[in-house]
Amino acid sequence: MVAFSQQQNGRKWVEIKGSVKGKENYEPISGVDVSTDSGYYTTTNSLGEFRIRAAIGDLLIFESGEFETARHRITSDEDVDVLVEGYTPSRSSKREKKSSSISRKVEDHQRFLDSANQYKRTDLEKSIDFIAQSISQLGKRGNKTELSNSLTALGEIYLYHQQYDLAISSFQDALAARRTVKTELLLGRAHILNGEFGNGESMLAPLVDVNGLVPYQRIEIYEGLGDANKGLGDVQKALEFYQEGLQIAEKNQISPKVIDLNSKIADAYARDNRLVEAEGFFANSLNLSKKVAPERQIQENEKVADFYNEKNRYEDEIQLRKQSLNELQQLPSVSVNKDNSSAGLPDSITSQQINYKIGRAYIAQDKLDEAIPYLQKSIVEADSEDDLVVQKDATRRLSEAYRYKGDFAKALETYQDYVAVVDSLYARKEQEISRAARLNREIATKQNRISSLEQERELSQSKYSLALTEQQLFEEASKRQTWIIYSLIFGMVLMALTAFLFYRNNQQQKLANNLLALKSLRTQMNPHFIFNALNSVNNFIAKSDERSANRFLSDFSVLMRSVLENSEEDFIPLPKELELLELYVKLEHSRFSDKFDFSIEIDDKIDVEAFEIPPMLLQPYIENAIWHGLRYKEEKGFLKIKVSEVTKDKLKIVIEDDGIGRKRSAALKTENQKKQKSKGMGNIKKRIQILNDMYKNKVEVSIADLKEDQTGTRVTLNLRKD
Repeated sequence: MVAFSQQQNGRKWVEIKGSVKGKENYEPISGVDVSTDSGYYTTTNSLGEFRIRAAIGDLLIFESGEFETARHRITSDEDVDVLVEGYTPSRSSKREKKSSSISRKVEDHQRFLDSANQYKRTDLEKSIDFIAQSISQLGKRGNKTELSNSLTALGEIYLYHQQYDLAISSFQDALAARRTVKTELLLGRAHILNGEFGNGESMLAPLVDVNGLVPYQRIEIYEGLGDANKGLGDVQKALEFYQEGLQIAEKNQISPKVIDLNSKIADAYARDNRLVEAEGFFANSLNLSKKVAPERQIQENEKVADFYNEKNRYEDEIQLRKQSLNELQQLPSVSVNKDNSSAGLPDSITSQQINYKIGRAYIAQDKLDEAIPYLQKSIVEADSEDDLVVQKDATRRLSEAYRYKGDFAKALETYQDYVAVVDSLYARKEQEISRAARLNREIATKQNRISSLEQERELSQSKYSLALTEQQLFEEASKRQTWIIYSLIFGMVLMALTAFLFYRNNQQQKLANNLLALKSLRTQMNPHFIFNALNSVNNFIAKSDERSANRFLSDFSVLMRSVLENSEEDFIPLPKELELLELYVKLEHSRFSDKFDFSIEIDDKIDVEAFEIPPMLLQPYIENAIWHGLRYKEEKGFLKIKVSEVTKDKLKIVIEDDGIGRKRSAALKTENQKKQKSKGMGNIKKRIQILNDMYKNKVEVSIADLKEDQTGTRVTLNLRKD
């Protein structure tokens, strides 16, 4: 059956459907990996059926732990049915078929799992609901394999949506029910994606010695170990693992992995500044990608173009990105996924994104006339696709290009467009925060429901076991006393284990809720800071002070870029935070130079590199000192920021201003201001409370009057090492 057929780069693309079954009994075989050497991949469902996109001439590969790898060359759009000789279902499945009601529950369980996988990429809530329903079908039967399958599927859903902590918890619970290589691989990958490279390596390293793995699994093990060691900074060891995986991929003609590993080896060499070797492997990945799906070629073009950009080889970068544009225009879809992996939500390669990067590369070479058309096209495409992020970046670059050319009128006009896009992006962020908060609450509710189902199931199992024990005690009167003692011990251990699991699930849920709340507060802090900073920008524009406005905008763009880059981090290095604070104070001083002077003092004894601090933690206190203390002072005031050492593991940051003081500042507030609380200060208090709960009182903040007459303010922050 042909679902679609089209010509791309001289190749005829079709959709192939088929099945994998036992030859003697036509028993469907589920979970078989089906892939093509052009880069497409799927698995068979509970009925042994599959659908996959392929081109005429592609090699279709079937891999499973149940049989030897099979290959089939596609010559037309016919169905492909694979019959496996000697395949016999496991004894456990035969026992389940003895009872029609149990068989029906098994089918329902698998049906719900299939539905969860169907909605995994499009509807997170619905897919989690299906997982809960699949677990509810298990009842009191105690089949650990099916429970493990449900929990593994739940982990894959969380992994795809970048909820790595929840994914790790689900995979660990799945392994507790039943250990499988697939789940161990996924858990190792989740640790790596969560930045826990040591845990990822510890999980994957023992799998190297496991026998009976299919080649694709063994490649994933070596690839994961390479990723973990690269994250740990051991590039040489990472290269060794990548090379091992590449040899297996080439031997078994698994083209997608051959391309992936060539690209990763090149990236590892580039990190080690071994540029000759990096270029060689990048060239391999580019050449190989030309022989498979055009989407894969575009992915590799963009990856290598990013490498050229990092090495300031702008002409090579531009040439590759133009090739990507030509390939992208020939595809039926408007974007290409950067990463085909199912772990994590992939970004997209879009036409507006490529045009923006080409314009950026031209600007880096001072070729402004060539850059402007690409930036303009990027803005138009981003606007039509409602891509505010690319539209914002391209508009800002276009404004800079006009400014560099000396066309200040167009520069100002374009910058005003940029400000409007930023406002729209800010409004969208607020909507996303609201949606995220609602989704987080719903996910927490559904996760609690799944945890409750597991606990109910475990309690049912314990009741069943106790009832069986009592029956055996009644039938064997001669051994009654001994069996009673054993039953009591067993029951106590079982109840203790149930209580422990309940406590552990509650602790994990509390940590997940804290992380979600902390992420929400960080997301609120950045728009609040940007809104206040844009007021300063508007002041210069209103005064028509073009030179000061341009200088202020340049510094402000640096500050805002750094703030947005740090917005997803719980902690950043202290020197980086101090640099941002110094830049912020300079910007405020440029506005209120007649109101205050400032100094930043750092004790030379302190190893500031050893400390980390939550991003944007100090800025609201400095903002309050300037706007509510120093700004209303009649004579010129002074702002002092001092970093000193308390102990080797603790330092003190003091922010002092000799302004009008908190009492007088409160008296000057309008009635409307008195009814409102500072959003920035409120978020800071909540962040400190959550961070201290998670990291054991790492941050302490106190606020006091500087002088006895209640003028001036001193903010003292104590920061501990991890």
